[in-house]
Amino acid sequence: MKPQPTDSQLLDAIDRRILAELQADGRMTNVELARRAGISAPPCLRRVRRLEEAGIIRGYHADSDPQRLGWEITFFAIVGLESQKETVLSAFESQVADWPEVRECHMIRGGGDFLLKLVARDTAHENQLTQKLTGAPNVSRVQTLQTIRTSRSLAGVPL
Repeated sequence: MKPQPTDSQLLDAIDRRILAELQADGRMTNVELARRAGISAPPCLRRVRRLEEAGIIRGYHADSDPQRLGWEITFFAIVGLESQKETVLSAFESQVADWPEVRECHMIRGGGDFLLKLVARDTAHENQLTQKLTGAPNVSRVQTLQTIRTSRSLAGVPL
């Protein structure tokens, strides 16, 4: 039996160009996007809609500067849980999903169970969040890593 192609294998060069352009600037008009992709506007819009419906384009957002909005600290937390039972893992994910300071939550392998990216207003707030994490049910260890500066932060993936 022949394996099914992945979503990325079904994309042609024009789809990839559209995705690359939208990753760089999600606010451009469809007319400009079509020009950059080398096609006319109606098929470009149809392609974008198809990519959205397929879940390849998950959404659009503004990339805001945390520090200018009062979030002085970005830090990461490696969290180890007492158990890797699915109920424990899911409960932890659900819990931190309700914390607005948690900007990303990744289940990881090697050195912990989860890697979180968090923002805090100041050091005291960072300490509160760390205590909240260490006191969470089934959490056995937390290691935090504070960001000094970010020299590269790209949206999307290479296309």
